[in-house]
Amino acid sequence: MIRTGGWKRRAALGVLTIPLLTAGCGLLPGQSAEQIDPPVVQYNMGNEEAAQAGAALADTAAKQGGQQLTVYLKDSADYLAPVTLTADPAEEAGEAGRIALEMMVEDGPHAGELPAGFRGILPKGTGVSSVHIDAKQKLATVDFTKPFTDYSLQDERKIVEAITWTLTGIAGVEQVEILHEGEKLAEMPVDGYPLSKPLTRQIGINLEVGPGVEHSQSMPVTLYFSALSEDNKQYYVPVTRLVDRSEEPAREVLQQLISGPLDTRELNYVMTSDVEVKSISLKGDTVTVELNEETYEEGQQLPAEMLQAVVLSVTENTGAAKVLIRVNGLSDVVDTNNRSYAEPVGRPDFVNALKA
Repeated sequence: MIRTGGWKRRAALGVLTIPLLTAGCGLLPGQSAEQIDPPVVQYNMGNEEAAQAGAALADTAAKQGGQQLTVYLKDSADYLAPVTLTADPAEEAGEAGRIALEMMVEDGPHAGELPAGFRGILPKGTGVSSVHIDAKQKLATVDFTKPFTDYSLQDERKIVEAITWTLTGIAGVEQVEILHEGEKLAEMPVDGYPLSKPLTRQIGINLEVGPGVEHSQSMPVTLYFSALSEDNKQYYVPVTRLVDRSEEPAREVLQQLISGPLDTRELNYVMTSDVEVKSISLKGDTVTVELNEETYEEGQQLPAEMLQAVVLSVTENTGAAKVLIRVNGLSDVVDTNNRSYAEPVGRPDFVNALKA
């Protein structure tokens, strides 16, 4: 049955530093990988309390002349997670990018603004000289000061992921280039992560490998699971999982959500094994997801975490703007926050608007 809450389970998760392999296929039947551009969206969402916090953040920021920025921070389990923070207003996207990156500096000037259990991933003392955005190339070029190279080997990939996912959350940015003291880096200085080509979200985030999966026969899917903060607030964590290549990659995304997190100590299930994926299809900018669940009855409220995780995961992997969810053929779906899914739902404006 579909449950209204997740289980809090914990298991050790090793650090993965392998590169993502391209699948050679699109995420919906009949599409090639080249037909799908990486989505450029803002990551902002949570449960009812987080949604209310997000609305409060927006209202407060508007009154104070501020803005919301979504940045990627380390949580208490060392996962990168998007967190929406209020910042001083910026007239240009490049300036907004600079402010966002400064919020990600460990023990930096914004450390007191971070929610409990979250901390910056950029090395202590790092400065951001500039962030330049080339609108034509959809490229953000960031120039860091010297302390940027002072980090541990195990943090290198996380640093690259956090920078890339934060800057590509800015409208009009799809690629990222990293400079250090004015010089373009060919690779990261500690473990040699390659930087010869611009970075995109295709590098993944919080990378893991599915059980029994061979890298050479794999494809990446990015899934959103639920977690609890140190002060017991729910938030979402994106995880890029290498899975066996599939003729129906978009269906595989949902199957992996049903399978649940590999790290069941830190991440929570958002769906249960008795949910069945009947079909998934794309028309225009909308993906329609048909689910079956034996115990579901019309008018029953479904867990907000489940429906929101479906929207986040499906739009992340397909590039579609909206998702229409039907359960047992019914489209008048309502979640436990009384939000209707009767019409196609897009990605919300705020993800993990957690209070400091």
